[in-house]
This record gives sequence, C-alpha cells and structure tokens, in this order.
Amino acid sequence: MNTKITTLIFSFITLVFCVNVWAIHPKQKEKNKGKSKEKTVTPKETKEKTKVISAAKIDSLKNKPTAETLPMVDSVKTEMNLKFKFYKKDAHASYYAQKFHGKKTASGARFDNTKYTAAHKKLPFGTKVRVTNEANGKSVIVEITDRGPFSKVREIDLTKKAFMELVDNKNTGGVIVKLEVEDK
Repeated sequence: MNTKITTLIFSFITLVFCVNVWAIHPKQKEKNKGKSKEKTVTPKETKEKTKVISAAKIDSLKNKPTAETLPMVDSVKTEMNLKFKFYKKDAHASYYAQKFHGKKTASGARFDNTKYTAAHKKLPFGTKVRVTNEANGKSVIVEITDRGPFSKVREIDLTKKAFMELVDNKNTGGVIVKLEVEDK
C-alpha cells in the first residue's frame, strides 16, 4: 500500500512540474519577453561568406535606404508626410491601465498598450492625432481606436508606450498637451 501512495505522490509532483514548465504563467511570459537566449557561436559560424556582386547591383544598392539610415519607430510614427491642423490646446492626457491590454476597443480592434493608439470622446476612429507635451515639446502621432476617457477633465487617453515617450518623469499619470488632427 505504501508503494502505491509513494508512486501516486511522485506521479502527481512530476505532473505539476511538467505543467509548470510547459505552460508558463502569462505574467512570467511578459517578464521573459525582453530577455533573449544567448547562443553559442561555433568557429564555423564565425566565418563570413563572401558574395560576388556586379557593379550595376552595387550602384542600385547605393540609393536604397538601409536599416542604419531609417529610424526605428512604429509604423504610425513613420508617416512623415501627414499635415496636421490645430485641434485643442491645454488638453489633459493620461494613459490606459494595463488591465485593458488585449480587450476590445469601441472600434472593434484589440487594445495593445505597446502601440501608438488613443481614445477620444468625439474624433472619428482612424483619425491620426499629433499629441505634443507643452512642457518639453516632445510629440507622438497616435491613431484614435477607442472612446473615452470618461472624465470631464481629461481629453485623451494614450497607450502607455505613447504616453511614456511624451513625459520626462515616468512616475506621472497625466500631462498637459496640445492636440493636432490630420488635415485630409
């Protein structure tokens, strides 16, 4: 009888361990997202392969933008040719709580706190808005995908990523901004 109980307990512990290893808790996944696994490089992998490229190919590559010449920014921010018109000054901006991450917005899209989107009470969905911090001049371009904020004093709710690019003090929850909408 003792052998059966011991085997049962051992099986249960093994099962719990395997489940924990295979199905890492979502919070643990978020913590591990930024961490990369180090790779051991073998001597074979360090040898570079050389390619023969024609002179015409070299000339065609000279005029193309490379990763070094292009800034690393979100796709909404790369739309440099947009023209904006003034919408509101001295507007109060805040940011979404993390609990809304992954939930549906009023437009039907899933909310992602790592994108450049925002909520506004009246502006149409899909409107691009340049939000400029009046204190330091920093600005971001966001797209309206949700309704809110549901407070009389706040004008716009930004994603945490967009908000943190605007502020110098990362411990603040609100900032006074100027809003400019895309002039179509």
